[in-house]
Amino acid sequence: MSLSSSDVYLPAPSPNPASPTLTPGPAAARATLADERAHLARAREALRRMREHTLSLEVQSADPVNAEVLARALYYRARSLEDDPSTSLFFGRIDTDGSTPGAPGPERLYIGRRHIGDPAGDPIVIDWRAEVSTAFYRASRAEPIGVVLRRRFGVDHGEITAYEDEHLQDAAEQTGNSQILAGEIERPREGPMRDIVATIQPEQDELVRASASTTVCVQGAPGTGKTAVGLHRAAWLLHTYRDKLARSGVLVIGPNRAFLDHVGAVLPTLGEVKVGHTTIDDLVASDPPRGADSTETAVLKGDSRIAEVLRRAVWSHVQQATEALVVPRGASRWRVPAYVVQEVLDELTTRGVRYEAARQMLPQRLAHAVLLQMEKAGGYPDDRVQDSVAASPFVKKFAATVWPVLDARRVLFELLADPDSLARAAEDILTGEEQALLSWPKPPRTKGSARWSRADLVLLDEVTDLLTRTPSLGHVILDEAQDLSPMQLRAVGRRCSTSAATVLGDIAQGTTPWATSSWEESLRHLGQTDAHVEVLDRGFRVPAAVIEYAARLLPHMAPGLGAPVSVRDNRGRLDLVRSTPASLHTDVAAAVAESAREPGSVGVIVADADVPQVSNALSRNGIEHGTLGVDHGDVDHQVDVVPASVAKGLEFDRVIVVEPAAIAEAEPDERTGLRRLYVVLTRAVTALTVVHARDLPAALAP
Repeated sequence: MSLSSSDVYLPAPSPNPASPTLTPGPAAARATLADERAHLARAREALRRMREHTLSLEVQSADPVNAEVLARALYYRARSLEDDPSTSLFFGRIDTDGSTPGAPGPERLYIGRRHIGDPAGDPIVIDWRAEVSTAFYRASRAEPIGVVLRRRFGVDHGEITAYEDEHLQDAAEQTGNSQILAGEIERPREGPMRDIVATIQPEQDELVRASASTTVCVQGAPGTGKTAVGLHRAAWLLHTYRDKLARSGVLVIGPNRAFLDHVGAVLPTLGEVKVGHTTIDDLVASDPPRGADSTETAVLKGDSRIAEVLRRAVWSHVQQATEALVVPRGASRWRVPAYVVQEVLDELTTRGVRYEAARQMLPQRLAHAVLLQMEKAGGYPDDRVQDSVAASPFVKKFAATVWPVLDARRVLFELLADPDSLARAAEDILTGEEQALLSWPKPPRTKGSARWSRADLVLLDEVTDLLTRTPSLGHVILDEAQDLSPMQLRAVGRRCSTSAATVLGDIAQGTTPWATSSWEESLRHLGQTDAHVEVLDRGFRVPAAVIEYAARLLPHMAPGLGAPVSVRDNRGRLDLVRSTPASLHTDVAAAVAESAREPGSVGVIVADADVPQVSNALSRNGIEHGTLGVDHGDVDHQVDVVPASVAKGLEFDRVIVVEPAAIAEAEPDERTGLRRLYVVLTRAVTALTVVHARDLPAALAP
């Protein structure tokens, strides 16, 4: 990145990074800063007018449904125009030379989180998602794409405090790293995840703006911004394809509620408030899970072979035609032979439609066979006669006998409760030992008393789709996809069967027993085999000292996977604190207290079983904190105690990892334990402290 020292006006170092002070600079620089602040004031005033105008609009419609739709549209429009006084409405500016195709001439464009126009309709701020904004992110000295100057702004509490210029077409400029860009990445954070709209890198921008018809799979190492890329892609898609996606919907799927709470503020800050958020468990939760499976059983239930077992179980309810269909009509009795009925059944079962759709077609198909008999006898029946025959009690009763109505719970209940039913459906697919593993040892008396496990609910979702097609959404953002089983991936794939998806994850961070080792395999289960796989390995969030330490684990748990490279100038801080069993919690509290003296968030990551003890130790030492849980997220504290199982996807300025050996040993096998440890070690943005009384895993030993 090229910078001109005469065009840099930066805050001086301050004891409190959250409140920098300005260094006196040249008069021209102060005048420029004043002009930019004045433009920000104009933008805020214009945004206020836009929102007031929206709120003043009255809904007038004779149709109450239309009135409700319009009222909701105005509500969401007003919400998207809310001003956040803690941040600037724009973060950058480009001056172009007019050489860009379609440009009317040289332009000065301010790039921000949303479009803001003056009363005449002229833009004051350009939405970062607009096509013209692409140049802000991708222009370089090698390819300026018409950009003469790119200006970045430093912002503190909503005020512009600094600016930094790059003259992309000036060959005489010196090169250096952007201090404002680095400062924004490293800025202390508390609460939910922030957007990265001001710091998007060229390779990230290309992924964000990929075509809506393209499924993008991002293999991203810790700190590469893959989650942020996915969320910004959702915002870009909604901006670019508003009409289509506003109807069909966009859904973000994350690993747990704490993760969703962490990322949930990103899209609203970008003006998008109509995006759904769910976990993979909630996605398929037709019933609350009340049962539990062993690891071995859960892995088997997540195996893709189970899909064929379920398909057989559903379609096995279609009976063979052993009797002819006889339909009395007037003085005549029309007879359709059993072999003709069987031909109808075979045709419907091989059409590729869902069970219920085929069942509803059956009466008409049988009635058509009756009409053919009538025509052979010299009659001239029409469609009204066919409809009458199809609705007759004789045809309806016969159809219900050979093609019964099914309920998903009944199908799965019979499969798991009856070893003979399972044996028929699983023949040549599952071994006898595997069938025994699936069968309930003590079946409940009725499907209503069944204690469905989390894995069972995924199977129920599969059966439900076999009966009735699951509606497809406009786009799905799937994060931490490496942890999903094949059957879970199929459940997600049903939600984007006619659209594309954005798949995010890191194979090295797979911490479930069924974690994938191949994106090609995962995409096949997802039904998105034509996806574009992109690797992000430049780390912007995790500093070098932290990522290099965590990367020692890679050869032991993900051989062949390249280590990420931190591109930040600040290497961060790494401290290893050796303690004793008696003083462990005291040393943890001391490390937390020291970290909390500086602005920014602090995450204390511990083995799940140790959360109560560590939380009590912090309370005894007067350290206020929250606790993140599997079913909720508490992101309103500077300090949070984080169970290792929910740390994935979260980030904190400073992280204290307590007893790494205990975190690793809590997992079912060594590889999964090291992967879990890799995840928790890479949550830090600035500093990592490891406090341990036991020996560290060999790869992490000093």
